[in-house]
Amino acid sequence: MKSNLYELYIKNFEINLLNCKVLGKGHNGIVYMLPEGKVIKICFESKSCYKEYFILNKVNNNKYFPRVYGMMGNYMIRDYVDGITFKDYVKDHGLNRELALKLICLLEEFYTLNFKKIDIRCKDIIIKPNGKLMIIDPKKFFSKERDFPRHLSKGLYNLGVLNYFMSVLKEERPNLYKKWNERIIEYVYTCLQDCT
Repeated sequence: MKSNLYELYIKNFEINLLNCKVLGKGHNGIVYMLPEGKVIKICFESKSCYKEYFILNKVNNNKYFPRVYGMMGNYMIRDYVDGITFKDYVKDHGLNRELALKLICLLEEFYTLNFKKIDIRCKDIIIKPNGKLMIIDPKKFFSKERDFPRHLSKGLYNLGVLNYFMSVLKEERPNLYKKWNERIIEYVYTCLQDCT
């Protein structure tokens, strides 16, 4: 199937995007649903497309990331990720222990994948209908040094669930709690000071 998708969408692009459903538009590009149930992400800049594709291709077949099939210029073909953003899910349902543990496991996977950036934004985590977590729009995982979940902490704080997340982290992964706690408190406090 990978070679068929490559032939259809990379080598001989023959699809009218006006016939495709727009799934979303962000800072980096627009995502359309393709007839085969895959998506095409068209980036506004070729460089950002390459950087995202590089990450997805390097972690291809990892359970937390959509599989990629090819890239050309400023677009890539990848798997569709169905679900709701972590941010929207927590707004509607809150954060329970099971979801907090899944989030911790996701962050641990970043270490396993040798990412330099151990961080993700709440809006870039999708909760699939089966409850599994997936990452969309990966950025700078191999190039930016960040050894604690800074943006994630701010997002959890804004959702009112950071303290609960940290209590689960302390109980289940005390080493990570010890490594991150002080930095997270300092970062959130700095954010609060900047807002006042």
